[in-house]
Amino acid sequence: MPGQTQSIQNDIVAEGATLRLISNQFSFTEGPAADANGNVYFTDQPNDKIWKYGTDAKLSVFLQKTGRSNGMYFDPQGNLITCADEQNQLWSISPDKKVTVLVNDFNGLKLNGPNDVWVHPNGTFYFTDPYYQRDYWERKKPEIETQRTYMLQKGLPLKIAAENFKKPNGIIGTPDGKYLYIADIGDNKTYRFNIETDGSLTNRQLFVEQGSDGMTIDNRGNIYLTGDGVTVYNAEGKKIRHIPVPAGWTANVCFGGKNKNQLFITASENLYILHMNVKGVH
Repeated sequence: MPGQTQSIQNDIVAEGATLRLISNQFSFTEGPAADANGNVYFTDQPNDKIWKYGTDAKLSVFLQKTGRSNGMYFDPQGNLITCADEQNQLWSISPDKKVTVLVNDFNGLKLNGPNDVWVHPNGTFYFTDPYYQRDYWERKKPEIETQRTYMLQKGLPLKIAAENFKKPNGIIGTPDGKYLYIADIGDNKTYRFNIETDGSLTNRQLFVEQGSDGMTIDNRGNIYLTGDGVTVYNAEGKKIRHIPVPAGWTANVCFGGKNKNQLFITASENLYILHMNVKGVH
């Protein structure tokens, strides 16, 4: 029924809520990630900064010289895990801003450029490694021809988690640690994998015929894809909502705020917020 469909579509966004611009002072925003208290951190990659938007609604620079951090996610210990593609590394940034390089290469070869990362509840890191030529690189071609998703487990060397992508980008997992979604933005597809107890990915299935830059998930299991605004699919892969965003490109999205019910959207030079009826999970 048309009325029922409309009700479902409107259900995830709070009644009367509209997109609110927090700031447009940036060059290109990316990588929003919320800490345990709901403060949201995001990158302005061209300016090599990580910003913080606090639950007190104050905007501040958290860190400068971030290794050109892109996608980010908090680990269970409260460290900010970032895809620092200036030197094609994966970083851990402690709350007191101490930087630890977690990944520097794969079997002696420079990574393409870690792009987006998700942290399993058990502390395993999964990150995508597409090749986007950066103007701050000296190299003009990849050392690793294959664009993959990798996994890093404590005490173990970096492993290939999944391949056979054109250009993997967005990544998000379920809070129970059972499923991982990986977007192949180069092939305009998003896949779902089972996460086995040893961390390996199995049962690759096409989730939707749409790729994504950054991604997030809410407490109902809905998946949020970005690019042309934000498109939301339920866990069965049915499109339930499109949130238009007045920007040339919507790069990433996450939930934050004190109650985890604010949707933060990084879109070109902008940071937006939208009040939701659903909440983020971690």
